[in-house]
Order: sequence, then structure tokens, then C-alpha cells
Amino acid sequence: MRDRRFDVAWNLSADALALRDPASRDDPSLPYHQRWVWDGRPVDGRDVLVRCYHGLGDTIQFARFLPLLASRARNVTVEMQPDLLPLFSHWMDRIGFHPFDLAHPLPPAECNLEIMDLAFALRAAPDVHAAPYLPQRWQGSGTGTIGLCHAAGGWDADRNLPAMLLQPLCERHDCTLLMPQPTGPTAALPVRNPAGCPGAIADTAALIATMDLVVTVDTMIAHLAGAMGVPVWVMLKHEPDWRWNPAQSVSCWYPGTRQFVQTEVGDWAGVVRRIEGALADRPHHAPPSVALAGT
Repeated sequence: MRDRRFDVAWNLSADALALRDPASRDDPSLPYHQRWVWDGRPVDGRDVLVRCYHGLGDTIQFARFLPLLASRARNVTVEMQPDLLPLFSHWMDRIGFHPFDLAHPLPPAECNLEIMDLAFALRAAPDVHAAPYLPQRWQGSGTGTIGLCHAAGGWDADRNLPAMLLQPLCERHDCTLLMPQPTGPTAALPVRNPAGCPGAIADTAALIATMDLVVTVDTMIAHLAGAMGVPVWVMLKHEPDWRWNPAQSVSCWYPGTRQFVQTEVGDWAGVVRRIEGALADRPHHAPPSVALAGT
């Protein structure tokens, strides 16, 4: 997947799927993020239920394939994290969206997939369905405002960057935190909103739309901004997640995204220095007029 050898990746996935025990599919004894859902049956002409069992960023990233799924299936229902539903109202005329209730999940349909199965099930490469595909349009300010996100939560602590490394960047540029309720050192950063950004994701998207650039670690903010078509610089650990190729400076998932990868394990200071140098060379650009993919 990193090398864009998608046919090879899908063939390997098909081999792995063939070895799975059908009795273990969507096993309720496992945490949701460890379950497998799709049994390999075609989606064409079927009633399809898409479950969103992974993270918020995963859902945003793979939602790009929902219009393609809807064009092939008889009916599509998506069981999505409630906080994300406002982002996808533009597709509700052809796709049914339901809030995912951990205690009361929807019953299985004729064909069931987890949203991260979509690329494999549809044999669809990411840049065939490129960003932007969310309706929250990039407005920008034209003054160089930067949105910052330095932490990805507890899922992978190695993705988190010490907040105070961003102090010099905040002192030289007009910055806004894209983190809710900062505490400790983060609250001391010289930013527009030391109290943090709104908690609701739709409100965060509205704030991101006013940024000229988003600088973030590998977390939901990167996918949200990328799916909106906002320029994103992603700060990545030395051996990043499979969806980011450390040998490349750009991402095939989000064309406006630039990658800054640690050259040595744990060297976030070096990443920030490279970002500061790139900012010094970056001209201010007005937001382009772009059409949404999948509309």
C-alpha cells in the first residue's frame, strides 16, 4: 500500500481472507478495532451495511469510497461515529447514515463491511477518489494563519510531540490550537486560543476552514483537514503508519499534504526545525475554487 502497488496488496489481502475462520467474523468477544467484517462477497446489487469500527481519522479517510459503493450496491447504510455524522450530510440523499451505538449495533445486512475494507472490496486506489470530498470548504485568511495539533491521544504515544517544541513556531507565526482543552505546557503557548478549539468535530472543521495551513501529527485532524482540501503538513514518527510512505514528501491520500518524517527515532526537534525552514520559504496562497469529489 505504501508503494502504491495496490493490486499486490489486494491479492495478499484476499489470500489472508481465505484463511480466516468464518465463525470468527465480527466476533463480539473482541474489541471493535480488532474485528474483521467483510467475508469477500461482492457488493454489487446488494444491501450493504458499512460499520465504522476504527478511529475517527480512519472513518474520514475511507469515507471517500462511499459514493463509489453507493453506485454499485442496491442500498448502502453506514453505521458511523455520531460526532462525524454532520460532516457527511451532503451524501444523505443516497446513503443512509446511522449513529453507531456500542450497546445497540444495527443488525447484519446482506453484505457487511468495515469502512476500512472499502478500498479492498472495491479495488479502488485512493487517488481515484481524491480529496476534497467534504463540503466544509477551505476559505483561508490569506495572512498565513496556522492550525496546530501536537498530540494523537493514547493510541500511539510515539506520534505525540512535546508541545513546547512548538514554542518558537508560535512566536513567529499566527497560530491556532486544534486541540481541545489544553493543559500544562500547551496552555502557555502564544496562540490565538490558549483555551483550545471547540470540542464538536463539525465546529473544529469550521475552524480548520479558516486556516491557511494545518501542521499536525498523525491523527484525526490530518485526515479532516486533508479531506476538506486544506493544505496539511503532517509530522510523522520515524516509522509511520502504513498509510504514510516515509520515502515520499507527499501523500497519495491527500494531494495537498506534505510529510515531515523523523530522520531518527524520537527526533521531533529536527522535524520542527525543518517545518520552520519550509515556512520561511512558503508564499501565501489564496484558497482555490475546487469541486468536491464524489458529488
